Amino acid sequence: MPGLQFKSVAELQELVDAERAGLPFVVFRDGAGRRQIVALGTAGDEVPIGRRLDRGIVLDWDPEVSRVHAVLQPVAGAWVIVDDGLSRNGTFVNGKRLLARHRLVNRDAIRCGQVVLEFRDPRHALAEETLRAPDGDPARHRLTPAQRRVLIALCRPLVDAAYGAPATNKQIAAELSLSVEAVKTHLRRTSELLGLEHLPQNQKRVKLAGTALEEGLVTPRDLLGEL
Repeated sequence: MPGLQFKSVAELQELVDAERAGLPFVVFRDGAGRRQIVALGTAGDEVPIGRRLDRGIVLDWDPEVSRVHAVLQPVAGAWVIVDDGLSRNGTFVNGKRLLARHRLVNRDAIRCGQVVLEFRDPRHALAEETLRAPDGDPARHRLTPAQRRVLIALCRPLVDAAYGAPATNKQIAAELSLSVEAVKTHLRRTSELLGLEHLPQNQKRVKLAGTALEEGLVTPRDLLGEL
């Protein structure tokens, strides 16, 4: 989902914090391109999505969004999205028009007008141990265990806002008892597999960490070292 990709280390940290909280949330970019994270909470209240709302998820910059476009509802511990004729232009989930309601699962993409919102549910994310890959792009499935360990070490400082940046090659090498050259080799190969080899070196490290977290190659559970 290109519109939701990380633009800064701060955005990485915000997503890690939201995942660590363990509650479902929705993430999207507002009209100014700022990343927004809306926690759905545990109170049992429904959350409306629309252009003119007093509460809920307000998408007031997009004229294709209806006044009340859709509604997120908690049902028996899960969340469903409902558009039972509410919107003029329709609500789409994973590219398919929503006819009434849809039970959301982790990483479902919701489109209202031109705005794409991603549903995240950290409670169910642990069941998704298979590495995810877009159609026609099997590269993510070819990460070796060693490459994934290096990715986890790269991202680990992001669980603590005091660090604010991915780990250096020396830090990764010390954590994994590898040489710095071995770390460089793993990171270079992983960058190639994820299609990031063209980026300038000063951008590649943050982008690599962001992609690893965004695609579920590294999870907050990995960073915390939980079993």
